[in-house]
Amino acid sequence: MEELRLIQLVQEAQAGSRAAFGELVREFEGSVFAVVMKRLRNSAEAAEVTQEIFLRAMRKIDQLREPERFVGWLHRIAVRLSINHAVRRPPESAQSPEMFAGVGETRGSEPWEGLIASEQAVQLREGIDKLRPLDRETLMAFYFQGQSLQEMSDHFSSPVGTIKRRLHTARHRLREQLADMQPA
Repeated sequence: MEELRLIQLVQEAQAGSRAAFGELVREFEGSVFAVVMKRLRNSAEAAEVTQEIFLRAMRKIDQLREPERFVGWLHRIAVRLSINHAVRRPPESAQSPEMFAGVGETRGSEPWEGLIASEQAVQLREGIDKLRPLDRETLMAFYFQGQSLQEMSDHFSSPVGTIKRRLHTARHRLREQLADMQPA
């Protein structure tokens, strides 16, 4: 957006023009959402916080002394509210895979299908248990704890490339374990 147009819209919004503020929202909604999404990593929460940011900006726009600084001011509000939301988010809890047995089954599915899925989950758990500790920890961190490659890199004190190789190797070894467990 051209700077003169931005200043004009901010001044009109400060004077009470909802249409001008609506145009500012349309112009900057995408960039604010991106700022929030970067911190929250959840699109539903990011959309909610983005709305909250624009509500707060609308209520406080008259406090902005320099209209040309609107974008930075808006992004500071976005960062602050994103961090507040992330800090106040209830803690996530990890559950064992057995807890989710049966989740996602559709109505009308045959009883034997649930039994097979349950047996496959047990076989997967047994296969993981037979792996070397480093392979097991790597797979658990990535698939069950949901850690990113960067988080795993920090946790294992290894470069991301090494973590990728470990994941590849661990998946290969798990595949071999599961193939050994299949009946002939």
